[in-house]
Amino acid sequence: MEVKKFTDEQLVGFLREGNRMAYEEIYHRYWDKLYVWASHQIGAENAEEVVQEVFLSLWLRHAEVVIKRLEVYLAVAVKNLVYNFFKSQLTYRKYQEYMIFRELDNSPDGNEILNFKELTDEIEKALNRLPEKSADVFRRSRFENQPVKEIAKQLNLSEKAVEYHLTKSLKYLKNTLKSYHTDN
Repeated sequence: MEVKKFTDEQLVGFLREGNRMAYEEIYHRYWDKLYVWASHQIGAENAEEVVQEVFLSLWLRHAEVVIKRLEVYLAVAVKNLVYNFFKSQLTYRKYQEYMIFRELDNSPDGNEILNFKELTDEIEKALNRLPEKSADVFRRSRFENQPVKEIAKQLNLSEKAVEYHLTKSLKYLKNTLKSYHTDN
């Protein structure tokens, strides 16, 4: 069966029956278009995840989904996930701002802010003395809040290797920055 000759409506019918070739044809017809639109909205890496999620959902729900116009269905699904992405980013930023202001409110004077700046500079200097891979893993984990699994995938490392680099970095930073540690 040559699926490229079928219309979207026919492909959707085959998809509902679980036809993998129909699913693959839908994927190849629409992946690039959806990816380009999403990447303009949220960047390449996030766009790839969003489009993959839409296609995964399409396959997992192929027997139950009702699709009248395939292109519109896929575009709306991507648009909704992009919207959810923005919403989650906004929530995360608001939380970060809240935590910063809460810390500032709890600060008795401006000295702590200066000490924080000094500590931040010292952390950066210490990270620059670490092996590049260890510093990169630490930054991704602690500054970008990436999970171990994601770091391992991005850097082509095992999860154990990522955990090793994190442990090594934390131990080094703890020893290097012990003068900043207080018992409070």
